[in-house]
Amino acid sequence: MSPYDTERTPDQPLLRRTRLRLLAWSASVTIVALLIVGGAIYAAVARSLAEASMEQLRARAAEMATKISLAPRPIQVGIPAGVTSDPAAPGVVLGGQTSGTLGMVVSSLPDGTFDSVTAPAPAVGGAKSSGDLVTNFVKTPGSGDIALSPIDPDGLAAARSGQTSLHDLVINGTPVRVLSESLKTTDATYLIQVIGDRTAEQRTLRVLLMVLAGGSLLVLAVALGVGYVLSGRALVPIRESMRRQRQFAADASHELRTPLTIVRTSLEHLRRHPEASVATLAPTIDDIDAGASRLTDLVDQLLLLARTDSGGVEIEHVPVDLAEAALEAVDALSGIARTHGSTVELDVEPVELEGDPARLRQLVSLLLDNALRHGPSGQHVQVRLRGTSSGASLQVDDQGPGIDPDDLPHVFERFYRARDAAPGGTGLGLAIAHWIVDRHGGSIRAENLPTGGARFSVSLPA
Repeated sequence: MSPYDTERTPDQPLLRRTRLRLLAWSASVTIVALLIVGGAIYAAVARSLAEASMEQLRARAAEMATKISLAPRPIQVGIPAGVTSDPAAPGVVLGGQTSGTLGMVVSSLPDGTFDSVTAPAPAVGGAKSSGDLVTNFVKTPGSGDIALSPIDPDGLAAARSGQTSLHDLVINGTPVRVLSESLKTTDATYLIQVIGDRTAEQRTLRVLLMVLAGGSLLVLAVALGVGYVLSGRALVPIRESMRRQRQFAADASHELRTPLTIVRTSLEHLRRHPEASVATLAPTIDDIDAGASRLTDLVDQLLLLARTDSGGVEIEHVPVDLAEAALEAVDALSGIARTHGSTVELDVEPVELEGDPARLRQLVSLLLDNALRHGPSGQHVQVRLRGTSSGASLQVDDQGPGIDPDDLPHVFERFYRARDAAPGGTGLGLAIAHWIVDRHGGSIRAENLPTGGARFSVSLPA
């Protein structure tokens, strides 16, 4: 079960609706695909069975036509219509490629109509053996003969005009396919009709339809189950992004509130003392300046993180000496170090790599500012840079109280601040440092030193 199913969040109704929409779209696409594939399979099998059946009827009709054409004249009325193994003879064929077909021949009269052909009743089965297929097999009362007449009037009409017809009929509840064609000889015109039972064909199609329907339902059920699980997993990062967005907005509001409160309080103090001179209001002005500076830094960091999330910040890849970037960063923060009464030791060696000079300077500045801010006054901070076989190794050590083990996994999260963190921070510096290292293909980690203090280690590829 995914966290989406177990954790209650304000966005859960929206995510649930999104999940249901994804499932609906997935099910719709699956159903359409199954209908197309199943319909194509069914149509192909039906066409193949029909073509095989029609080819069987055509082969039987050709055999009968050949025999009639080669038979001595005149052809006698009274052609056997019982069971036969000769596909060229009328009757029901058992065995061979035309097995199961019923062939019959009717000769024409001078007026253009076709005469019935009488034949002795089959010894086995009688008229009943063919009665399920051909209702026109009628036993003549008082005789042992069966009168045969064409069972497909439309085929008879087509044969009169010299055409060949294939019709699907239902006779006495049994589906059949009837081939009718005329054969002209020197002495007469004959109607050849071959009837094939379509019961097995339709049974096969029904079984195929049930298999396709059952298989489609099974595939749809599996697709829905898999889609339900995958959609839940796919929504986990979306939900996490929404959670981080809410947290980001809440933390930003909290961080902005403090400097804004300082500025408003200072302005109210100025309004209460309009007669005071600038010299006496210097502390208040300093507070306003500090609040405005903090607001500026915070807004700049927020804008940077927002742009990084949207992919709007490009990283340059140019040759850069990381030692020079570290030296510039230390020089820029030397005033803050003196304010804290701290010293910064720069132990570096030239290291050439490809990267963004401005961002690498910012990386060193953020780590050094973090060490100065969270360490005690008068501490000794060391910035050490060495070249490695794979790139560069940067370490910033301080002499502060170290990082609580519970806080170590979270120090690079946005707005995360430990309970005992020094005031004035925004909780964004280390998050930006992590982003810079990540965009340069490196890694960063925080650890506590055995002698006390914290160490931030950065590894950058060449």
